[in-house]
Amino acid sequence: MSAYDKPTMRVWIDMTAPAHVLVFRPLIELLREQGAEIELTARDYAQTLQLLELHGMEAEVVGHHGGRSRLGKARSLTSRLRNLRRWAKGRQFDVALAHGSHELTISARRLGIPSSTTFDYEWATLQHQLGCRAATRVVVPESIPPERLERYGVRPPKLRRYPGLKEEYYLSDFEPDRSIIAALGIDEARVLAVVRTPPDVSLYHRASNPLFPRVLDHLGRHPDVQAIVIPRTEEQRDFVQNLELPSLIVPPGAVDAQSLIALSDLVVSAGGTMNREAAALGVPVYTTFGGRLGGVDEWLMREGRLVPLTDPRALDLSKRQPDESKRVRRDPKLMLELLLSALEKPVS
Repeated sequence: MSAYDKPTMRVWIDMTAPAHVLVFRPLIELLREQGAEIELTARDYAQTLQLLELHGMEAEVVGHHGGRSRLGKARSLTSRLRNLRRWAKGRQFDVALAHGSHELTISARRLGIPSSTTFDYEWATLQHQLGCRAATRVVVPESIPPERLERYGVRPPKLRRYPGLKEEYYLSDFEPDRSIIAALGIDEARVLAVVRTPPDVSLYHRASNPLFPRVLDHLGRHPDVQAIVIPRTEEQRDFVQNLELPSLIVPPGAVDAQSLIALSDLVVSAGGTMNREAAALGVPVYTTFGGRLGGVDEWLMREGRLVPLTDPRALDLSKRQPDESKRVRRDPKLMLELLLSALEKPVS
């Protein structure tokens, strides 16, 4: 019997960023099919709560993002750790799961709950120093060199690895919803670009990114393009809207970004998740990421599935023909099995 066949297993999942909702959606479905009881906690950050509502998930909201400063982040962490521990105590969880939530693994360890964390960017140093050391299992893509994780105390058997991209697992059953085109007033005769703003509030992305405003200006003034800009924060939303560029569209709230990506002609992202979603869906994708490249992006570039952008004029602004053969689908059961391997031995 596999780990997720345990019918009365109680699982705690913490979501601290919008991508976590997407990662755990199919895993939650698999767990519930097997009779597991699941409780969710979430941090009020970016579109996390909106996406939970969009996907019909209920969560206890605990804490918010600490902002740009280290002091703000430290205060938020201290408060959230205290509140998470108070919330989880006595709920008799068998296992706790997270995507990079160091608050969950620290809280779980203090409560004696086995935990697993997964991530696909290895240079978020402070986050991983805290979260990986507290976790029972750390699950990462095979494209991250194992020696890069040793600084966080991650070695076998704590380390578990999976092939490909996490997006290839959680998008395995995904088919785009074409109604998003009409809902956003997109002209299908024009080139559709999906643009993701930089993770400005992340400690690992301190370097300025002068290229991104140039990308917005280039796309926003192009008469044959419509660019859907998906901001991370209200500050970014206001910045893009105040540019008043005729070819930019900023949705009023959380949207079905995966459908937009699948139906687009190209993606330009200064972050990570949308880059990898585009790669998983077989859509041309360019990165303007200004931080240190991780193993996943290095691998995607070697494979020709991710193109580093240094000049907006290098963007191929042409209509594409969808090609299903470029899409990669993987079974999310493997991801779940790796995460639930935390149950193989008691927390130390």
